Amino acid sequence: MLALPRMQIPGGECNFNHSTQILHREEKMHISFENQVALVTGAASGLGLATARAFAESGASVVLADWNEREVVAAAQGLAAQGHKTLAVRCDVSDDAQVESMVQQTVATFGRLDAAFNNAGIQNVLAETADSPRDDYDRVMAINLRGVWSCMKFELQQMRKQSSGAIVNCSSLGGLIGGAQRGTYHAAKHGVIGLTKSAALEYATRGIRINDVCPGMIRTPMFDKMIAEGQGEELDRMLKALVPMQRMGRPEEIADAVLWLCSSAASYVTGQSISVDGGYVMR
Repeated sequence: MLALPRMQIPGGECNFNHSTQILHREEKMHISFENQVALVTGAASGLGLATARAFAESGASVVLADWNEREVVAAAQGLAAQGHKTLAVRCDVSDDAQVESMVQQTVATFGRLDAAFNNAGIQNVLAETADSPRDDYDRVMAINLRGVWSCMKFELQQMRKQSSGAIVNCSSLGGLIGGAQRGTYHAAKHGVIGLTKSAALEYATRGIRINDVCPGMIRTPMFDKMIAEGQGEELDRMLKALVPMQRMGRPEEIADAVLWLCSSAASYVTGQSISVDGGYVMR
């Protein structure tokens, strides 16, 4: 994340330029995924792209999946141009057939599946519960919760054959706390944690680990969209009042957590929800 100047946005002025902001990563983790295959959904941008890049730079063959075919192909080609082994797959995770095909294409191309980051997700329409649109509820649940369930279902079928693998699901700070006008999103993200823990119990003795990450305020295209829609002042207040580190996170900081959870360095970790939030949930 780059430190931003004070900027004018619809609905007010938002300051994300904090003196403690980290502008560059001075060091990277040295975790190797040589001869391994990683799958990332929602990989065209944001957390997904950062994680796909991190897997690729750590030696993995990477499948980048996203509903936006043009952008995910461009992302995969960009990594391939740097010498990495990649495959782009168009996949709407709310469609079981597309998810099954995504995993089949992964195995057909690279022979196996060792790590998966189920990251694809969307925000809900801001509304109090009494005014929440049913179609928005169905849309958010289909992608953020059922999509994770579907991805795990087909990933686990392959990992079960191998007797090995690691899955990280993307929950959220919203999977741990409530949020006014965000009940649909938070309900889905709470559900991801429940799915993670339950599946982790099922496969704990079978060589497969399943965890989730709970990102806090991370600068991504989704976050930029929230600012453009007029939520900047509220988000800036939250940052100042609720994040002890007093800065936003970077997508690469989520990627680091995902890679660690998928690596042998986390071989005794399963069923956990790891908050990467600058200390938000400490309060």
